Amino acid sequence: MADLFDSVEPSRVPLAERMRPKRLDEIAGQRHLVGPGKPLRLAFESGKPHSMILWGPPGVGKTTLARLMAHAFDAEFVALSAVFSGVKDIREAVSQAQAAKARGRHTILFVDEVHRFNKAQQDAFLPYVEQGLLTFIGATTENPSFEVNSALLSRAAVYVLEPLDAEAMGGLFERGRAIACPQLVFDETSRERMIGFADGDARRLMNLIEQVQVAAETAGVNPVTPEFVDEALSSKLRRFDKGGEAFYDQISALHKSVRGSNPDAALYWLCRMLDGGADALYLGRRLVRMAVEDIGLADPRALEIALNACTTYERLGSPEGELALAQATVFLACAAKSNAVYKAYNAARQYVRNDVSRPVPLHLRNAPTRLMKELGYGKTYRYAHDEPEAYAAGETYLPDGMAPPDWYRPTPYGMEARISAKLEHLRELDAAVAPALRSGARGKKE
Repeated sequence: MADLFDSVEPSRVPLAERMRPKRLDEIAGQRHLVGPGKPLRLAFESGKPHSMILWGPPGVGKTTLARLMAHAFDAEFVALSAVFSGVKDIREAVSQAQAAKARGRHTILFVDEVHRFNKAQQDAFLPYVEQGLLTFIGATTENPSFEVNSALLSRAAVYVLEPLDAEAMGGLFERGRAIACPQLVFDETSRERMIGFADGDARRLMNLIEQVQVAAETAGVNPVTPEFVDEALSSKLRRFDKGGEAFYDQISALHKSVRGSNPDAALYWLCRMLDGGADALYLGRRLVRMAVEDIGLADPRALEIALNACTTYERLGSPEGELALAQATVFLACAAKSNAVYKAYNAARQYVRNDVSRPVPLHLRNAPTRLMKELGYGKTYRYAHDEPEAYAAGETYLPDGMAPPDWYRPTPYGMEARISAKLEHLRELDAAVAPALRSGARGKKE
């Protein structure tokens, strides 16, 4: 199959395409897949193609691997993008595969961003994969467990590609610079700055080299300084998908860093998400959740500080308001931790969900009318403020017949240590009046 750029003047072909590996050994990184004795290397050497899902971030070699596989097996290569294709395109691809089979050639069908196909579109591949008419290779940046139909997933091996590390990106930078702009000089800091902006994405790195090349030639700059790199590359956003797995991985890392009482790690993930374009108020809402889930009554100030941070951001906006979020993040990470309220709430919800609808005991009912009073509503209720220590020792507040569930168990950390001591004291007061209550005396009425 002729390459798309075969008839294009080489200097006009994008650097990323000119740099595309022609052999498996030229693949940057992914040694866990293409190194000696590794799964994809063995697949290439076997001479028997199999259907697969290539899962990894952008610019790490998914399309390249599919193209190399077609070349290695001397197969027809048909490429579809799930963003622009539909069932009609799938049928045309199948027709091409059938025509290739008639000529004695096998077909490799590559579907980029396969997670964007709906269930019906993904199901359309199944009969032809099962018949062996074509070998299916899907590429996705999202977790296949959630985004690819189980039927298709069961017929394809899943290979996880990793972001390119600094060593692999450094090698690509030198190769790309030698091809695109050998006359330009980059000091070590400029080189590291561009590799950092590329964020493990080889395609992005090649595009950045071309952008800097054009900017440097236009401005007559040589050598290229870190300051010039910053000016030339106006878009510095890291890899970030507001609706994808990277988003949820990073918010998970932020939450767990706060829970783990590591303020530096928490700040790192907060800044990563802000740098990537996350909604700052979404992050604020998550901080509020952390305050009630992981700190709770161990330090009640956490909730107030998290809420105040959201309010401050709403008033100041970016970037000033982001400092309030950072302050809240550090406070939450350093605060005493307790999930006692969180656990108690979940246990209570589960109990109520599975229990019958128990009536409110008569002594706890409101009695705004004469009839209700005659029926005994609120008759033996004891007003706590009129009792010693403002506590009606031995009083019951649960439905009749319901045993004390003991859901809330305060930890010995922070404010909850004091709460625990108070509850223990109140239990002692209850125990002291238990004999009298068993004899039938309820105490004074209100």
